[in-house]
Amino acid sequence: MKYTYLNIMLAFVCTMVLSGCLYPQDELSKNQVPNQDQLETVQSAVDQYKEKNQGLVPIRTKPSDTPIFQKYLIDFSKLKEANVLTEIPGNAYENGGVYQYTLINPEENPQVKLIDLQTSEAIRSVNVKLDMYRNDHIYPPFGEEINQGIYTIDYEKLGMKSAPTVNSPYSNQSLPIVMDVDGNLYVDYRIDLNNALSDYEHHYQPGDDIRYILTDHTPFVPVYSFPYTIKDGEPVFNPENK
Repeated sequence: MKYTYLNIMLAFVCTMVLSGCLYPQDELSKNQVPNQDQLETVQSAVDQYKEKNQGLVPIRTKPSDTPIFQKYLIDFSKLKEANVLTEIPGNAYENGGVYQYTLINPEENPQVKLIDLQTSEAIRSVNVKLDMYRNDHIYPPFGEEINQGIYTIDYEKLGMKSAPTVNSPYSNQSLPIVMDVDGNLYVDYRIDLNNALSDYEHHYQPGDDIRYILTDHTPFVPVYSFPYTIKDGEPVFNPENK
């Protein structure tokens, strides 16, 4: 009798645990992908907010030297207070999702785009190891110089088994994480840029910032990126315009 009772209790607990986990996991999966309807809803809300507020856009205040694609994060509280948005998108960071909503061209033509926080997490993870290394060493663990002032990472010095990469939100390929002379980390988007230059019609000239070919054709911004330009039809680093 005791054995039967324990079995019943165990089955009950397992059922409760599974039922409690499956639903959040199902909901979580919905929050891991870009949703065009949600993007359009937020875009409409931003447009309405701008019209109501004499051209101002609903963004958080960031330092002036914040990288361009992380500088204009959308402040959902302002949209809700202005009654132009009823709820925060399920895939937004503020609602448990893996994206931050941001704006590009905020003054002339604000467009709602996404920051893939999995990219941010990959950079943060390497930064933790890098900070530990620099507590004991003067210089960052430079690897090969791949461009003037841009290096691969000597990952073995960081105790890593392979070179650090991040999963591309554009192509799902592994993109290298690289480093500048000061030890700041960046994602090398040349694979995605090369694909985009081949796939989409464009009129970029040497000296132009070609990163916008990615934002023109996808929901994502290339965070943690150097500026890139075009040379002989291919993407090249352009750190002078950083």
